[in-house]
Amino acid sequence: MKETRNLLRVNVGFLLSQPIGSYRDIHFDAEQIHLDPDMDLTEFTGVTRLNRTPQGILVTGEFKANMQSECVRCLEPYKQSLHANFNELFALKGHGMSEPGLVLPEDGNINFTPLVWEYMNLEIPIKALCRQDCKGLCVICGANLNQETCEHQHSIIED
Repeated sequence: MKETRNLLRVNVGFLLSQPIGSYRDIHFDAEQIHLDPDMDLTEFTGVTRLNRTPQGILVTGEFKANMQSECVRCLEPYKQSLHANFNELFALKGHGMSEPGLVLPEDGNINFTPLVWEYMNLEIPIKALCRQDCKGLCVICGANLNQETCEHQHSIIED
């Protein structure tokens, strides 16, 4: 997995000397990444717009990725697509307008890993399905009903 410490770490110090309203778009692209503590993503892409505001840096982000998941009906592994958007303000020190973790660091480097992890985690479905019409498993023999029709299905339907 690609090291995300550098991929999702951006120096925004150059924007602090720019006039209010200045912005810069930063693009991210990685075949595979690992977000601590427990998220492995593939085909990771994203873009953030860094906007200079009177309070600090407003970050607007959009990220897409895939992750390996398991269907809750048939228990087969499948690729789950994730798409997350967020807007967060990294406040200048002393402005007190932001959560403690969203204060602009003195060195000007923002690590987006915790934000991307949090917003991608929110996009993981509670009831993960490989497809909407997944038939699941036979309650008697455990056969995957997407791949075969077992003898128990005929007796269940007739009862």
